Amino acid sequence: MADLADVRWNDEARDKILTDADNVLRDAVRDAAAAHSGESWEESFKAINDAVKDRFIDYEPGPDVRKYAEAIERGEYS
Repeated sequence: MADLADVRWNDEARDKILTDADNVLRDAVRDAAAAHSGESWEESFKAINDAVKDRFIDYEPGPDVRKYAEAIERGEYS
């Protein structure tokens, strides 16, 4: 009998999934920067989370999102 623990995406699919996830985050950061540049990082943080939360299973905001939100506040993305 096969072990279900061995069921997983192949390496090419894993790479595509990760690339797609990076693109979703990149688009959210770009859009938040366009809408909230120079505002408090909290506004960008909320915008990024709102944009990605329904795109991922079990999404939880983490330090990456805050890092990008703080960079938007400093005007690093425009």
